[in-house]
Formats: sequence, structure tokens, C-alpha cells
Amino acid sequence: MTITVRELAYYPVKGCAGITVDSARVGATGLVHDRTFMVVDAADGAFRSQRTHPSMAAIRVEVLCDGAALALSADGVEPLRLDVDRDGPRREVSMFDRPLGAAADQGDAAAEWFSDALGVKSRLVRVAPGFDRDGWGETPGKVNFADAHAVLVASTASLDGLNTRIAARGDAEPVPMNRFRANIVLTGNDEPHFEDRVRRMSLGTTELAYSVRAMRCNVPLVDQQTGRRAGPEPVRTLATYRREPEYKNKVSFGAKNAVVREGVVTVGDVAEVAEWLSA
Repeated sequence: MTITVRELAYYPVKGCAGITVDSARVGATGLVHDRTFMVVDAADGAFRSQRTHPSMAAIRVEVLCDGAALALSADGVEPLRLDVDRDGPRREVSMFDRPLGAAADQGDAAAEWFSDALGVKSRLVRVAPGFDRDGWGETPGKVNFADAHAVLVASTASLDGLNTRIAARGDAEPVPMNRFRANIVLTGNDEPHFEDRVRRMSLGTTELAYSVRAMRCNVPLVDQQTGRRAGPEPVRTLATYRREPEYKNKVSFGAKNAVVREGVVTVGDVAEVAEWLSA
């Protein structure tokens, strides 16, 4: 059994469309450029996400000049090329009602663009110099604007197992992996959810360690191409076999990991598992 990297993706603006790549640098907070930016409420700095604004999924982001600029596009608004201000005016921001501190505001042009795209007054912020946020779990690690952890790992076996169960219901289509917005997708092991048991692994020159299972909200209900809710799957079926009593009966899919050695990971790399949790 050889486990390999099947897909890699990062999400420059939290909640917006991801970018698939063949190879990625991995820093202490995850794939470089992942969740470096966040859209927030213009009034109180609270983060915006697909939970309440599913159309964010269809906002496309391109990282230019190694992060010095962004290209933004979405249906119904003119494209915008934005020069990134890494040290912009500070704005206090929060996530899940918890303050994250001061982020670097990206200016009025970005604010107007996202306000038009989402139909609500918004600002775009970036992780500011010196930002230092801890994750939590078995290996907490560091994190940017992801919900709480650096790297989300899923597997083709987990998706295949889920889609087999969905098909058995006979009233819904299979779901693609992008519903789960993973950073790293593994293949080569036929055991669904084997990623839950991986406690430490090397991928290329990077090493990851397990933090927690990934609890899912309503974001997997959103069609990532159209930005529209397309539920009740996959959450309905996950609820039949992946409820987590210790997390208020939420459902899980995928595993969140911390970065314990920075490096480079490439599609096709072998995942060398150094430590497993017993089945």
C-alpha cells in the first residue's frame, strides 16, 4: 500500500474559490498564500464565509507576483487587480465571535469590489506582520485565517465511501471533493477516513502532525462552481455515520493537521506515515 498526494489546493481569500497546484511551499501556517486574506463586515470586522454568503465560492482569486498582487473576478462585477498592502491600516477582526487582533486593511477599492460582489458592506484584510495565532488539538501548530488549523487533509477513499452511501439512497448525485475545501488529498489506501488515524507523516520535504478531525458545518452544501446551496448532501448522509458526540454531534470529514517541518509538497509525493493511531 503506497499512499500518495493526489491533489493540492490553497485558498488565498478565506471562503472564496481555491487554486489547485502541482506543487506548493508549506510554511508554519500551511500552504503558502492559504487563507492569507479574509473578507470581513465593514462595521464590526466579523469574518464572512460561505456559511452565510455561499456566493463567495464563485469569487475567483489569482495570486500574482508571489503575493504582491491579487486578481479578483466574479459574475456581475468588473474584474479587479489589487496591489497588496502587507502593512496596511490596522482593522480589528474576529472569527466565531473571538477577536483575532489587528489585520491589514486592503483599501477602499477592494472594499467596494467585495461589497458589490456580495451585496453587503465588506472590507478585505490581510494577515499583518507579526500575526501569531495558535491552533488547538493534539498538535496545535500555527494558523492564518483558516478556521483553526494549518492544513486540511482528506482522502479519495473517504469521498468514495461517502458517495457510495449517497448513491444507496437513490435520490442524490455524488459530491466532488471540492465541497470539503481540502488542502491535501491523499490516495492509495482503500480504508475510508484512514486520514483520521495518521498521527504524523512526511510529504515531500514537509512533515505534518494530526490536530483534530475536521468538523463540518453547512459549507459542504454549497456548489463550489456556482456559489449556490445544493443540499442536503453530503451533510445528510454524513450524519448517518460520522457524528462526533464529543463535538456537539457535528459531522466530520477529513483531518486537520499542524505543520511540524516546513518544506515543499508535490502531487505524486509518497506520504510516509511515521505514526498511526490504532484502529
